[in-house]
Amino acid sequence: MCAVTRVVRPIDELIRFVVAPTGEAIPDLKRKLPGRGLWVTANRKTVAEAVKRNVFSKGFKKPVKASPTLADDTDKLMIRGLIEALAMTAKAGAIVSGFTKVEDALKRQNAQALLHASDGAVDGIRKLDGIARQNAEFGENSRPLPIITVLSCDELDLALGRSNVIHAAVLTGPAGKTFLSRSQTLVQYRMADDDGNANAKAKLKHDLPATASLTETSDDITSDDNATDEETVRTRTTQQD
Repeated sequence: MCAVTRVVRPIDELIRFVVAPTGEAIPDLKRKLPGRGLWVTANRKTVAEAVKRNVFSKGFKKPVKASPTLADDTDKLMIRGLIEALAMTAKAGAIVSGFTKVEDALKRQNAQALLHASDGAVDGIRKLDGIARQNAEFGENSRPLPIITVLSCDELDLALGRSNVIHAAVLTGPAGKTFLSRSQTLVQYRMADDDGNANAKAKLKHDLPATASLTETSDDITSDDNATDEETVRTRTTQQD
């Protein structure tokens, strides 16, 4: 149950928070940190509301510091985790980058997700998206290909150990599962409060591989939220390079 909204939601739509030794509330994105946990809906607005309403002190029943920037700090931690997951996917040989290699993977229908740098040029993005859409319409797999644009060029460079990465593709197979799951969570976190994305979250979950089920420990404060807003895979900001 979300400590802010008091609505029960699936665990993958929540963020677990714990109290650090310093007495400050911190996000436990991997749900592995020891101690009692408090759950908040996984979107920026609800995390900010938890800070504003002093939910952490109330939930843990003791004074707990919550940084005014906790919502932004959580976003940054998600980005860091996403970069790490993408690096591991690349290490497993399940990533190709560069326009030509990505185009080839799309035409061969060997990609399970398409990545664009959020600051990538419009023309290249439009062309690759067109191939992805054409495959969805006429290929053997009729489902739309997830298109992820939450990382900048610099962040893709960092993850893949290359320079000037604008386009990449996650190849079919299990190696990209963690990256795709974390992408879903980040997009949900950023976009859940946008009423214009009412059906996108359900679509994204349909497109992405199923993630392993997670169970909270008995000492957690299990809170859930009515995150009625939805996440979208196409959070693209198509700025010119």
